[in-house]
Order: sequence, then structure tokens, then C-alpha cells
Amino acid sequence: MAVITFYEKPGCKGNLRQKTLLAAAGHTVQAKSLKTEAWTAERLLQFIGKLPVARWFNPAAPAIKSGEIVPENISFEHALQLLLENPLLIRRPLMEIGDERMVGFDPDAVDAWVGLNGVELPAGNIEACVHGPEGHGSCGSHEHDEEEHAGCGTH
Repeated sequence: MAVITFYEKPGCKGNLRQKTLLAAAGHTVQAKSLKTEAWTAERLLQFIGKLPVARWFNPAAPAIKSGEIVPENISFEHALQLLLENPLLIRRPLMEIGDERMVGFDPDAVDAWVGLNGVELPAGNIEACVHGPEGHGSCGSHEHDEEEHAGCGTH
């Protein structure tokens, strides 16, 4: 089984579901904070560089959901600058095994990459915010003070 470095938003229930699925498939998950990682353009591009710019972004980020940022209308350079300034805009998780990297959690792609070994997938979109359309702070559709809710385990 693989040892996967898993860059997440700490406390995100969606990322927790993904890590749980990987562990149930027999993999070792080493979680790291997407927010505190010292990202450089070169390092981030190792993950996202092969994707279209619009797929670099977390579609559940408030600035994306509100239309403040429209990934399809952003240049390569501007998108990279935005992601480096605010890592919570990055589509997650970012996963790494040695020199191999993956963005997002498409179960078929993850299964082909590392194997999910027949583990039953939860219902619904495993990449979606588990708080649903009402959202919950920065992992959903309405704003609130992230520091105020830092320890509640719902982000």
C-alpha cells in the first residue's frame, strides 16, 4: 500500500471523508495543511500545471461561489498569484506519492492511481462540501469569521 502526503484544509469534513476512504483501502495518509505549507509557484505547478486553469480552483470557495473570482476568465499568471496568496482557493486535496501528484478526489482516478481496493464509496460527490448548498463558512457558500470557528471541526 502507498504512503500518501495529503494536503488538506484542516478540519474539513470532506477531506476527512477522503482520508478515511484512503485509510480503509490500506494506505497510510500523512496529512498536511494546505494553508500553512510554504507554496512556491514551481512547487504548486507540480500538482496543478497539467490541468486547465479553471480546474486549479476549489469550486466551493466563497469567492468562487459568489462570482468574485471566475476561474474561466483568469490568466495563468493571475490564477497562480491568487492561489499562492490564498491557498484555500486551491482545489483539494493535493496528494503526492514520491514524484506522482494528483489534484482533487475523483474516486475513479484515485482508484486507478493507488487503488481503493473495493472500499465502498459514500453516496454523493466525494469532492463536494459536506455541508451542502447552505455551506458553512469558507468551505461553503456563506461567509463568517474563520478564526471564530477554528476549533469547531466543521471546516
